[in-house]
Amino acid sequence: MKLVLKIWRQKDAADRGGLVRYEVDGLSPDMSFLEVLDVLNERLTAAGDEPVAFDHDCREGICGACGVVIDGTAHGPQAATTTCQLHLRHFADGQTVTVEPWRARAFPVVKDLVVDRGALDRIIEAGGYITAPTGSAPEAHATPVPKPAADVAFEAAACIGCGACVAACPNGSAMLFTAAKATHLGVLPQGEPERPARAVSMVAAQDAEGFGGCTNSGECTAVCPKGIPLDTIGRLNRDVLGAALRSG
Repeated sequence: MKLVLKIWRQKDAADRGGLVRYEVDGLSPDMSFLEVLDVLNERLTAAGDEPVAFDHDCREGICGACGVVIDGTAHGPQAATTTCQLHLRHFADGQTVTVEPWRARAFPVVKDLVVDRGALDRIIEAGGYITAPTGSAPEAHATPVPKPAADVAFEAAACIGCGACVAACPNGSAMLFTAAKATHLGVLPQGEPERPARAVSMVAAQDAEGFGGCTNSGECTAVCPKGIPLDTIGRLNRDVLGAALRSG
């Protein structure tokens, strides 16, 4: 199997960058997309050329480290799939594929396909921690959690922080990410006391990082590899509005 890759190459944030064409043959349909980049880099290195820089870690769709825009879609054409779990059987032999980094003002390009996603970490940091004194570890079932709340928390906690929602959003908004991180703490009894303050702090941090505003276009949830639903954003908006009304 053969692919023609048009890959974004950029030395650093100050470099203009551009697409470079590579032909990669001898591929297997069972390879993941990251393995294609591995093969390409092995050949570039053997030829004395600079390999393509890209992010990766677990390669199991868990860590959120990987992520590129493939033919205009974050993580590629397969729904609910990270780049590391996207296999070549979803592409045609000889197909031309364009590979670019996440595009957002808050995600500056470090090199080639690597972007700085530290802004997402700072949003989480702004959420703080649970300050209620708990003493020693409680019994596992000492704090009852209603089943509906547990379901919502687990759904939101599935977010791996890859940033695909930001890359897909026409406004470069991180609202789905922020909402998921705020929700999986806020809906549980332990996180309820600080739920309003946490929501306000995280949204303020998001805005300070330069992410765009949410206009409910829905592109974020369409590319989210974990299927975080759009109503997660509505829950965060309700928390922020409620906090404003109580303080006003």
